[in-house]
Amino acid sequence: MIFITGPLYSGKREYACKILGCQEAELKSRAIWDVQDLAACHGDLKALADELSQYEVVIATEIGGGVVPVDAGERAGREAAGRLSCLLARRAEYVVRVFCGLPVVLKG
Repeated sequence: MIFITGPLYSGKREYACKILGCQEAELKSRAIWDVQDLAACHGDLKALADELSQYEVVIATEIGGGVVPVDAGERAGREAAGRLSCLLARRAEYVVRVFCGLPVVLKG
């Protein structure tokens, strides 16, 4: 599995298409994205990471930077998203951070 992360609108899906050699319409059958949104409402992050790692490519938007939310629920959601990203990175063969359209290989 390839885990791709980076800020919102940084070119993560475009990069996934490039490395898979497919069009964005084909990407839906081989990849899943916005997985950070699944973390907040899932009770078992390890099971979720196991499930997501069955995809060829998993894409998460980094949400931990910036102002810390006042709302405890939002803080917990960000914490869960970060923990899920750590679990996915451990399971991944390759980890890539895309920033401003530029991929940086962190693992693999």
